Amino acid sequence: MIFLGINGEVYLSILCEHRFPNWHPVLRSGSKHPEPGNKHGDNQMLDILNRLKLNQPIATALVASIALSASAFASAPKLRAFDIEIVASELNQPTGIATNSFRTLCYSEVPDLGVFGAGNTVKRLDLRSGESTLISEGEPYPIHIALDRRSNVYWTCKTAGVILKYDRYRKTKAPYLPKDFNPETTSDEDRLMSPSGLTFNPYGEALFTEVPDPGMVGLNMVSATNGDAITLISDGEPEPTDIVLAPNGAAYWTCKTAGVILRRSSVGVITKLLLDLEQPNGIAVDQTGRYLYFTELPTPGLFEGDVGPEDQGGSNRVMEYDLWKNKLTMVSFGFPLPADLAVAPNGKIYWTCSTVGVVACTTPKGSRGRNYRW
Repeated sequence: MIFLGINGEVYLSILCEHRFPNWHPVLRSGSKHPEPGNKHGDNQMLDILNRLKLNQPIATALVASIALSASAFASAPKLRAFDIEIVASELNQPTGIATNSFRTLCYSEVPDLGVFGAGNTVKRLDLRSGESTLISEGEPYPIHIALDRRSNVYWTCKTAGVILKYDRYRKTKAPYLPKDFNPETTSDEDRLMSPSGLTFNPYGEALFTEVPDPGMVGLNMVSATNGDAITLISDGEPEPTDIVLAPNGAAYWTCKTAGVILRRSSVGVITKLLLDLEQPNGIAVDQTGRYLYFTELPTPGLFEGDVGPEDQGGSNRVMEYDLWKNKLTMVSFGFPLPADLAVAPNGKIYWTCSTVGVVACTTPKGSRGRNYRW
């Protein structure tokens, strides 16, 4: 009898064990060592078949068949599975999220959208203890968060028109862009125009999006900055919502109303990567640069039956796109508002769900299916 192991090894079960009473009944092909209790090692299968009174042509053909079966098994595509857990709950409208660590992540809470001095906050979550530490409070709309290589925390404040920075080592907060921002004295002309997405490269330069006129082409733009000068990258999208930089220097951003994800190469060429999406919102990339993750919000705020307490017809989801194989895979389906997401160095994916006040997490793995219940 021939059968395959879970890692593609081929096993031969010796049915005629009575002919070889000192043998154990299983031998693995391609092994450099015998199976436990087996006296035979690598490349002994053909010899065993011959000793079982099979003639040479039949034995050779059988070994070839075994090798072909092993090759087919090894080349079969392995599905990626996503078992989801909740790492933080009872949060107050969590929105933005960012991480570059195994142990911590940063997120924003926006219960009072657009209101200065209210309950909107930026916090750091310790994933080991589950405790959150306050970084900042009082901004009217801290929507998206980014970290630089020193783990300083930055966030866009959409209604105030500013990007703020929290220095991790000095424990201080200050405007990053514009640097002389003051909520009481800075004119509208000197503020950013509804900044939204934000990401940093290893050299401390930022890419960010501005969406003053959602759905209309012209004023909305993607720009780069070093904290002083601003360089326009693109102004042709109706709603560039969130943006991320890959390790190879390519930038990706979601355009919500157009239903696309765009790519800007490291030399500045902009192309459409994915089309016909349903309200793509948050976006992130893993540290290998292979897997791109994004959220789609066609039914914001509505549960899907398998996830929520009741079926409200929701179809919001978290998606994975394999940039090497051009393959889309669903990570999660049914969360009512997966607003933003981030990928840790170990490949774990985190996202905020604003309406239920949680941060969810999943670790991709090879499997025969997926599990997106929580």
